Amino acid sequence: MAKVVIVGAGPTGATLALVLARRGIPVTLVEAARDFQRQFRGEGLMPSGLDALSQMGLDSLLKTVPHRPLSAWEFWLNDRRLFRADEPMGAARPCTLVSQPPLLAALVQLAQAKPGFDWIAGTAVKDLLWRDGRVVGVQLSDDRTVEAALVIGADGRASAIRQRADLTLDTQPKSIDVLWFKLPAPAGYETDNRFCTVVKQGRVFSLFHGAEAGKLHLAWAISPSEPTEQKDWATTFANLVPPEFVAHFRSATDSISPPMRLSVVVGRCPRWHRPGLLLLGDAAHPMSPVRAQGINLALRDVIVAANHLVPVLAGVSAPDPAALDQALARIQAEREPEIIKAQQLQAHEASRGELLRRFGLLRRGLSTLSPVAGPLVKRVWVSQQISLRQGITAVRLEV
Repeated sequence: MAKVVIVGAGPTGATLALVLARRGIPVTLVEAARDFQRQFRGEGLMPSGLDALSQMGLDSLLKTVPHRPLSAWEFWLNDRRLFRADEPMGAARPCTLVSQPPLLAALVQLAQAKPGFDWIAGTAVKDLLWRDGRVVGVQLSDDRTVEAALVIGADGRASAIRQRADLTLDTQPKSIDVLWFKLPAPAGYETDNRFCTVVKQGRVFSLFHGAEAGKLHLAWAISPSEPTEQKDWATTFANLVPPEFVAHFRSATDSISPPMRLSVVVGRCPRWHRPGLLLLGDAAHPMSPVRAQGINLALRDVIVAANHLVPVLAGVSAPDPAALDQALARIQAEREPEIIKAQQLQAHEASRGELLRRFGLLRRGLSTLSPVAGPLVKRVWVSQQISLRQGITAVRLEV
């Protein structure tokens, strides 16, 4: 029987490992961390991501982990609400925030119940194993080796597998970093969890209730060269948030978490594969944080990868190398158009936010005219969100 080594137990790696294991393909999943409790993990599942989980038979699993639907998207300019767009905005299900650590743990637990699945946690991959120009496994940091017909790098935007395979990442010009804060959620968010984007005084930030009970998240955009200054964040935010939140932020001086700086990297590998090796998810195409595309596109990567890999890997002791490599090329060819278009749409939306941030006259004009301009801007914005929310290409699980 063929064997697959997947490096990285994030959404891409853990989900693909489960899908393959359920189809009787031996899989070893390797994760450098001992657990899933990273300080930051993306939470936003768009309708496209929820659909991907549903196709993989994981709707019931999602119900067992902390999750919270969004009720609406709001945009505020200079203390005036430009518009509010209520979920699900024409989709079958609303955008839903899910706590990644318990979701990943549940995925691995399901995979562990399948014969032929091996779980190696707390051990990094040191190098790739090569034979006659082909990747044939990995060498672990404890010097163990794991041979496989296929190695899949699902180890994120800083992918060590990508580097060891000498696959290049073409990155877009770096425009922002994000400071991420948590603090107690104000009253009202439990029943009306809107994602608020605020543009005021040359600043752009967003706030929303995360999947974790009682926690408000705040994402503060800064330039890559801007230092992370120690300041009275509660007062800073209170001077910028919508009026209904001012009192809450003024009282939150001692409850705002120290900021975590997220370095935003956006790009795409011209080539996702080598003989015997494939990159997926952020390892192949790190996404902008705009509209939470990373996890959703990763789940769609998994479906397409399974469609092409299962016919080659299932039921054989050793897959035909040529057929396997052709499958890897087909995976990239099928997924790349959606990735390219999604990154373009993200960049377009980010550029509009940058215009509002930079030009106070435009901000003031839209804010003043919000009763008239808001409904028009809302219609345009909602129509432009369809592709980012529901997917750009058709993705159906066929195996």
